[in-house]
Amino acid sequence: MKVQYETARIADKFILKLQGDLIGDESGPKLVELVSDSLNDGIKVCIIDLSQVRYISSSGIGVLITMLTKMRNVGGEVFLTSPSEHVKKLLIITKLNNIFTVYDSLEDALSKIA
Repeated sequence: MKVQYETARIADKFILKLQGDLIGDESGPKLVELVSDSLNDGIKVCIIDLSQVRYISSSGIGVLITMLTKMRNVGGEVFLTSPSEHVKKLLIITKLNNIFTVYDSLEDALSKIA
């Protein structure tokens, strides 16, 4: 199932809730565009909720890294929340857990990110 998404804005944070498989198909550029749009709106914090993501391919990882690069290039940051066990393992294997700050839940992230 290709990835579906919902967006929200809480204060000065852009929330991106993903659902399905993040495989970097035609949805990849769209997701990156959403992050670019939020930057254009002056938002420097993006929280990506992975609670409903079953699978991430190497292309999907590329999409996450592209979003992170865009944010960091302007002094922003991307945070990941609620990865499943499978996605957590993937983040560890790819060492992305050292690049991204990962929170157990969206609520946890919102309470800890200034």
